[in-house]
Amino acid sequence: MVDTPTADSPAEPDITHVNPAREATWFGHPRQLARMFTTEMWERFGYYGMRALLTLYLTQHFMFGDREATGIYGGFTALVYLTPLVGGYLADQYLGSKRAVKFGAIIMSLGYAILCFGGPTATPHATIDGQRYEVSIEKNAEGKEVRYVVDGAKKLEIKGNDDGSVDLLNAGTAERKIAKGSFESGADRSPFYVMVMLVALSMVSVGNGFFKPNISTMVGELYEQGDRRRDSGFTIFYMGINLGSLFSQILCPWLAVAYGWSWGFALAAIGMMISWALIQFNGGKLDGYGEPPAKPGVNSQQWIIYAVALCVVPLFYLLYVNLMHSAAPAEGSGFLGYVASLPLMGKLLFGSFLLGVPAILVWSFFAGSKTEFQMMLAAMVLIVFNVVFWTLFEQAGSSLTLFADRNTNLSVFGLFSITAGQTQFFNAAFIVLLAPFMSIMWGALARRGLEPSIPVKFGIALIGVAAGFLLLVWGAQYADTNFQVGIWWLAGLYFIHSFAELCISPVGLSMITKLSIARVVGLMMGVWFLSISVAQYFAGVIAQFASVDTVGGQVTNYAVSLKAYVDVFTTISIAAIILGALLLLLSWPLKYWMHGVK
Repeated sequence: MVDTPTADSPAEPDITHVNPAREATWFGHPRQLARMFTTEMWERFGYYGMRALLTLYLTQHFMFGDREATGIYGGFTALVYLTPLVGGYLADQYLGSKRAVKFGAIIMSLGYAILCFGGPTATPHATIDGQRYEVSIEKNAEGKEVRYVVDGAKKLEIKGNDDGSVDLLNAGTAERKIAKGSFESGADRSPFYVMVMLVALSMVSVGNGFFKPNISTMVGELYEQGDRRRDSGFTIFYMGINLGSLFSQILCPWLAVAYGWSWGFALAAIGMMISWALIQFNGGKLDGYGEPPAKPGVNSQQWIIYAVALCVVPLFYLLYVNLMHSAAPAEGSGFLGYVASLPLMGKLLFGSFLLGVPAILVWSFFAGSKTEFQMMLAAMVLIVFNVVFWTLFEQAGSSLTLFADRNTNLSVFGLFSITAGQTQFFNAAFIVLLAPFMSIMWGALARRGLEPSIPVKFGIALIGVAAGFLLLVWGAQYADTNFQVGIWWLAGLYFIHSFAELCISPVGLSMITKLSIARVVGLMMGVWFLSISVAQYFAGVIAQFASVDTVGGQVTNYAVSLKAYVDVFTTISIAAIILGALLLLLSWPLKYWMHGVK
């Protein structure tokens, strides 16, 4: 029985509320953010450490050509971001975010561990006018690797020419000239170890689908609707992502160069297991967050979902095989010809996106109110522009890594040199430095009513990523006699790209949780990652346009490779500036459809 106040007895003070002074916080945010920050930090430690190695691993260990290597890389990163579409839905309906995160962490760590078993390095060879020759790899007096065609007792150095022909040099003099198209490079690699590598990538793709959208959803659950801390909370969370990637992109490439590829991948696996342990053994700190939905049969259904997820691994393996054996488009067919020749994975990705986005909008039109539909429409427009941004930004792991390996002087003030894989740490380092500043900046602007709207931030990001590439194109004019630019031009690109990234990615995650209809927020988080998935595949397409001929993983003419990269980077920059300006013009109607969401 509850006592009620009367005229003769004074009302008791209301003590049913929670005293804000007693509520535990972490830098002014819910204390659970600290554990999720650390969990995501270690998960990204594993992922970005592995990613820093992947393209170089494919070109230098398995000795795939540029087109094959960037194709596999693009397909892998596309699947990594496609699977959250399903993983978010399964967590919403059956597993709950917490169980999904733990299962994904286990599968990903196993995938990284399997990558440690790469077998022997592939053996390069060359086919000249239909005849096969061995190719030897030796270091010259400057310590650089040089490729030689072994012709009986002679070793002829391979030198590519601007017109696509190849010279075979004997003591610096051209002994034989091979016409364009008559020189084909290849490598003998173990089919078994290629299969092992593809299975490992498939496991990482599946595991990420359960982990990635649901850890972000759990962060969103920490804040009530309208809580102004949400954006800054996601920015802090995003800083954890880059703190993990910062250290992994330094340590994993260093281990790979110093002790072998297996050591780099093993460190990534250890980081992933730490991430799992933080969620599994949380001491009750995450009770009430990411729990399964209250419906019958949930506990038994989870094991069925886990089993089906494992069965998807061989399916993904077959997609990779199809990707590797896809035919190149006919010469001169252009971009449309390239799209028409896409392998099955590409067709599935584009089909999912082109059908999924309108389907969700139709559902929201009938299932939601007018306001909810307009908010979902605004989210979908921004998601489409999100594809453009990540298509350009994600050149980091493919064409920009190869640019660093081939056309960048990696010496730091002449004191020491870093590896091509380690150049990716620039992005993470700048994110860690810029994230607190930008979080404070957004907060200060918001208090004054001057914070840019989400569409404006997206437009700034698109123009920013273009500016980064144009800076590198400018730096290419000052390349040295080895056709290499100074490392600081590449660092400048990553600085600008990091600023652009902070305008779109943490804001985008927050935007999805605020604009989505509540009962499908996990699915919408999946659509957000689906857009990144399509972008990752497009990024592979762009990187393939920048492909150059290699022998045993090394280009034969650095002037040709520099020109190829500059041409592609210039073209995509112009496109990004035009689309960024278009989005800035669309920001006014989009802001109206968002109905006050900031």
